[in-house]
Amino acid sequence: MIRNAIQRFMYGRYGNDTLNLFLMGLYLLFYLVFLFTGLEPLYFISFALLFITLFRLLSRNMERRRMENARFLRVAGPVISWLRTRRTMRRDKEHVYFKCPSCGQRLRVPRGRGKITVTCRSCGASFQEKS
Repeated sequence: MIRNAIQRFMYGRYGNDTLNLFLMGLYLLFYLVFLFTGLEPLYFISFALLFITLFRLLSRNMERRRMENARFLRVAGPVISWLRTRRTMRRDKEHVYFKCPSCGQRLRVPRGRGKITVTCRSCGASFQEKS
C-alpha cells in the first residue's frame, strides 16, 4: 500500500541518476567532516547539496535534468570509466592486463601461460608478453 502511494507520487518525476548519486556522496562527505571538525560552513554546504539532490530527484523538468546529467557525465565519465576498469582488473585473478605498445589498446591474456606472443586486435601489432 505504501509502495503504491510512493509510485503514484513519483510518477512524472525525474528520479535518480549518476549526478544525484555523486551529490549524495558529496553531501555525506561534507556532513561527516562537519561532524568531526564542527565547522559550521560545512554543515550549510552539506545541507545545500542535500536540497539540490532532493530538488533534482523530485523535479518534473526531465529534459533539464537529463542535460545536467549529460554535462556531468562528459566531465566525470572518463574518471568513472577508469575507476571501473581498475576495479575489474583488481578483481580478475585469471587474467593479466596490459597495453599494446603501438596503439595503447588495453589487452587481456590468461595468467600463468609463461611468455606468449600477443597480436593486438586493434592495430595488428605482434609482441611478446609475460603472463
